[in-house]
Amino acid sequence: MPTKKLFQGHDASFDVQPFSRNGPLKPLFCTDHGALFEGDCVKILGKLADECVDTVFADPPFNIGKEYGTKVNDNRESTEYLEWCHSWILECIRILKPGGSFFLYNIPKWNIQLGNFMMEQGLHFRDWITVDIKFGLPLAGRLYPSHYSLLYYSKGRHKTFHNIRTPIQTCRHCKGEVKDYGGHRDKMNPKGVNLTDVWTDIPPVRHWKFKTTKRKANALSTKLLQRVIHMSTDAGDLVLDPFGGSGTTYAVAERMGRRWIGMDMESTDVIIERMSDDDLHYHPTTDVLEV
Repeated sequence: MPTKKLFQGHDASFDVQPFSRNGPLKPLFCTDHGALFEGDCVKILGKLADECVDTVFADPPFNIGKEYGTKVNDNRESTEYLEWCHSWILECIRILKPGGSFFLYNIPKWNIQLGNFMMEQGLHFRDWITVDIKFGLPLAGRLYPSHYSLLYYSKGRHKTFHNIRTPIQTCRHCKGEVKDYGGHRDKMNPKGVNLTDVWTDIPPVRHWKFKTTKRKANALSTKLLQRVIHMSTDAGDLVLDPFGGSGTTYAVAERMGRRWIGMDMESTDVIIERMSDDDLHYHPTTDVLEV
């Protein structure tokens, strides 16, 4: 893979400087639509201007002892973890535009507490979205954990919301429709049913060319990010993800014509490799998005 120096993006058209709060910003890498920074998210967020971002999507470490690398501590005391989350959440709220959307992806244990904190900071609660994905092996003495929590807040009344419809559910064997919808099937929208707050169709990412030993944690599904970005933004809006991970948010934003700002402490090499792929541009004839 080419080195970071070759990919610093001096010829890319995205200008991150208008989003600066206190002096020039120095991204590690740029594309036509976004900029990637390397380092502590709290420090980087502190350099961004007030109310400049349309949507925040945050998928922080879950504090469950995963190995992300030498720079990330995923085994903090509970109080320390929550205080750390509060610090970057406050920065994200500051830089979010009025009417902007804030999505927080975590396990229920933490989102119960973090969601309450976000409401205390004046954010408007919109939805608790259940993402149905098995964690792993069942745990003794507990119910089998089988979902992640995706909190959906807005900064005041939301300015952008695009309704999403999903296909009518059919049997994978006989191809017949599973539900009759109370006998009102003939009155339903032919595009499908309104998206609910329980997402059972988000596949785990098991086989992906950038999911290598360079990043041991699981990558997010592009379908989840397509849904979040389509629902809460318009073309040209600015999406922020303070935990780059494998770069899924940035790749989807780039493909959907949204601007983006990202950062990570540990896996910028993987993100740069992914964002340097030639097949990142949106292809209307082949890319099928929910509407």
